[in-house]
Amino acid sequence: MEKNSRIFVAGHRGLVGGAIVRRLRQEGYENILERTHAELDLTRQDEVDRFFAAARPEYLFLAAAKVGGIYANATYPADFMYSNLQIQNNCFESARRHGVRKVQFLGSSCIYPRDCPQPMTEESLLTGPLEQTNQWYAIAKIAGILMSQAYRRQHRLNTISLMPTNLYGPGDNFHHENSHVLPALIRRFHEAKVQDSEKVVVWGSGTPIREFLHVDDLADAALFLMHHYDSEEIINVGVGQGLTIRALAQLVQKVVGYPGELQFDPSKPDGTPEKCLNVNKLTQQGWQAKISLEEGIIQTYRWFLEHQDSFRM
Repeated sequence: MEKNSRIFVAGHRGLVGGAIVRRLRQEGYENILERTHAELDLTRQDEVDRFFAAARPEYLFLAAAKVGGIYANATYPADFMYSNLQIQNNCFESARRHGVRKVQFLGSSCIYPRDCPQPMTEESLLTGPLEQTNQWYAIAKIAGILMSQAYRRQHRLNTISLMPTNLYGPGDNFHHENSHVLPALIRRFHEAKVQDSEKVVVWGSGTPIREFLHVDDLADAALFLMHHYDSEEIINVGVGQGLTIRALAQLVQKVVGYPGELQFDPSKPDGTPEKCLNVNKLTQQGWQAKISLEEGIIQTYRWFLEHQDSFRM
């Protein structure tokens, strides 16, 4: 991938796509193709094919996706399946038709079974039932993995598939209902601090274990693997260790500076009991994360404070 190569970052306004664009620009890539949803609806095959035919991207970072937390997945299961399947199918087919040199598909750690042995290895894919609270999204992403492998085998399309752990960072979604756990906690503690609330209630028991990767670290890994990884086998991208939701909430509380009480509501769903990635394959490739969780939360809270007036509520 040369500095003047035509690079399409699908989903450049999202958390992941935005971080990949920032990383590419830092490295001096000059010809980044960006299209907003208004300019290009990736769920429409005709629009996608016309774009690929006209723009002729040489490299594709497929970071566009419909994403959300437990509440969003439970409320809009059809949307999560339909939108993600359409985006993936359209991009793979147009990449094949119009000579894209390499495609990077970004999946998710939720593809692994609910009760998967920890930390989760790439070989655990399709070895057991999924977590039901996000199975709609997970099934779509698994289909994307298999689509990537199928196009590689049948059409010799050069594809790789990355499975990131839970992501956070500047550009995250802080919506009251549709956000993931870390940005949701940042907003909840901040609003409690501003409103001088006596306590903050967090969904679930606080016992599930999660792993978190700063999105700028993911973008660095994405660029590294686009250059150095070439296999149909999926590769995990994470930090290789996790912490309980209780410990996460306490860390966010500390960063935000909220002095009140922290309570958990065990009547609300916990999701998967534990979800951490085995990243041995990634470290053997020569890459590891650099941003600590506390440092990353500080950066993200700073970004939240600077942009809170523009958030979708």
